[in-house]
Amino acid sequence: MLQKSLSKKLLTNVLSVYFLLTFVVTCGQVVAEYVNTKDYIRNELTMLQKTFSRSLTRAIWELNTKQTVTTAEGLLAIPMIEGIIVRDDSGEIISQLGRSLNIHELYSQQLVQEEALIEDTPSGLFGYTFPLIFEFSGRATQVGDVTLFSSREVVFSRIMISIYFLIGNAMVKTTFLIILFLLAFRKLLTEPLTDLTEQIEDFEVDNVDGHKIDIDTTERNELKVMEEAFNKLIDKVAEYRKQLDQTQKELIISNEKLDQHNIQLEQEVARKTSNLSQAMMDLQQQKYELEKQKLTLTEEIDLRRQTEEELLTKQNELEKYVDELNMAQERLVGSEKMAALGGLVAGITHDINTPVGIGVTATSFLQERLDQLEAAYKEKTLSPKALEEFMHEAKQSASLLTNNLARASELVASFKQIAVDQASEAVRTINFQQYLEEVLRSLHPKLKKTAHEVNIDCPADLTLNLPAGAISQIFTNLIMNSLIHGFEGVNKGTIDIQITDDNDDVKIVYKDNGKGVSAAQLEKLFDPFFTTKRDQGGSGLGTHITFNLVKQTLNGDIEVSSEEGEGLTYHIRFPKEMKAQQAMFS
Repeated sequence: MLQKSLSKKLLTNVLSVYFLLTFVVTCGQVVAEYVNTKDYIRNELTMLQKTFSRSLTRAIWELNTKQTVTTAEGLLAIPMIEGIIVRDDSGEIISQLGRSLNIHELYSQQLVQEEALIEDTPSGLFGYTFPLIFEFSGRATQVGDVTLFSSREVVFSRIMISIYFLIGNAMVKTTFLIILFLLAFRKLLTEPLTDLTEQIEDFEVDNVDGHKIDIDTTERNELKVMEEAFNKLIDKVAEYRKQLDQTQKELIISNEKLDQHNIQLEQEVARKTSNLSQAMMDLQQQKYELEKQKLTLTEEIDLRRQTEEELLTKQNELEKYVDELNMAQERLVGSEKMAALGGLVAGITHDINTPVGIGVTATSFLQERLDQLEAAYKEKTLSPKALEEFMHEAKQSASLLTNNLARASELVASFKQIAVDQASEAVRTINFQQYLEEVLRSLHPKLKKTAHEVNIDCPADLTLNLPAGAISQIFTNLIMNSLIHGFEGVNKGTIDIQITDDNDDVKIVYKDNGKGVSAAQLEKLFDPFFTTKRDQGGSGLGTHITFNLVKQTLNGDIEVSSEEGEGLTYHIRFPKEMKAQQAMFS
């Protein structure tokens, strides 16, 4: 009896390695699912800042504690929020709901000046803190901060179904492989070996020809080789028996040759026995080589699996680096937009100062004349001529006030709309010609210092439904590029903007008669950070932002052509109608 089956031992080793690998991979997947879900919850906490910070800031600024508590309770009702702490500008807690940490131990009495993450704590809580900034009259004031808490229990509740699925999947695959291995080992190894053992045990020396073994297999494997070798051995033994019989007959016939025949027979038997031993040794050597090849193949499979896992890890790291680069590029683009908006603020402020100053002067003069009229009235020295002069001067002052205040109001309204559009990508309906005139009006502080001329050819009834901020940013970038780069060294330049209504599309041809660019510069014109004025503060993002706005936000096309000394021409085409959802996700 066998103490331990070879097939069972081999099957046990294979399944043990598979169980270990399955357990390690499943644990790794569970850990990865936990980390990804936790990062997702942190991102959702960050998004809540954009949703609720404005209402909380307004409530704290207006000292509306009830509204602050109501908003905090609304945040706590969100399933992923375990707790919330709201503090005012002095660091005092206005509202503390749900599970939370000691905020004074985290940040002392100081308010958080910028967004901060709270890592995992022994209690299982983690969170996100952001300041509340209130903007009033162009000034930003921090009125407090908000800390949102979540916990590991929330993460586990979200990934529990995935964990059950992973464990169930591993169990199903493991059960299937166990059954498959059992059937394969039983069919290919256990049953043939058992059959071979039984046939060998039934072997009888007296009936050699009738005891050849037969293994039930169609493949030429090690067992088949053993069968053929054993059957050849039986054939040789049978032949030896025939020879022995012949020798015995000859012994009866010729007794004197008995000794010689016996010696020959012993030598022949020794030689055959040696051949049989050598055959068994060769068979054992072949088996050893097969096992060695199998071990080498197993090691090669493990090495390839490890290499594949390393490649997947590198791929994930590269994807993370690409996401970080995209975020950095978005921040640079946002900074460029805000820098352009800051330039508009400075120019518009300078233009508004003139009509406001004239209005202040006219008001002071009118107040002085009123004081003189009042004094003459009280002293009863007021004459009709003096009253008539006052009425004439009052009319002039009122007219002067009306005209200059109207001019200042027009400048403020134009700048307000352009500034709002550049800071937002909301879709709205605009009259294209009137909107371009508003854009030029916002650029008037830059244009009035030069002798350059801007000509607009646009249908008066062209009405479009699209992100107005994109249009404002595109033409602002193009005109400023012409002023800074194209008209460098040019005293009087001309910019021609031609807009054509082409069925469902709008075609724009923007052309200036500046100095143009070379062919090498033209190929890199839309590349990010490419500029010929880097030593003068140029960022190289103007044309890149224009390209992205046309391609992504407006879903259109843009082409550029230029020759040195011949100016530069942009050809832009985009659809007239755009859905708000499409513009938002472009």
